[in-house]
Amino acid sequence: MMQLLSCRYNMDTNRVEARFEDEITLAIDCIAIENEYSNAPAQRAELDWLLYNKPLEYAQLVLPTVSLLCTPCTP
Repeated sequence: MMQLLSCRYNMDTNRVEARFEDEITLAIDCIAIENEYSNAPAQRAELDWLLYNKPLEYAQLVLPTVSLLCTPCTP
């Protein structure tokens, strides 16, 4: 996968849409991420803070380990 260029949180779908330099866009399912990786309320709160305030860092944190939870976005 190429370099991650930008991300934005889509509140309507509860997904982070990550765009890469090879023009691929992935949608990261935030509910699936939280269900898989947060075992305590504090962990969920930290993920939520990243989601709302720094979606690029959120994507960089979760993408290396959750490629199966990502789906291609349709334009």
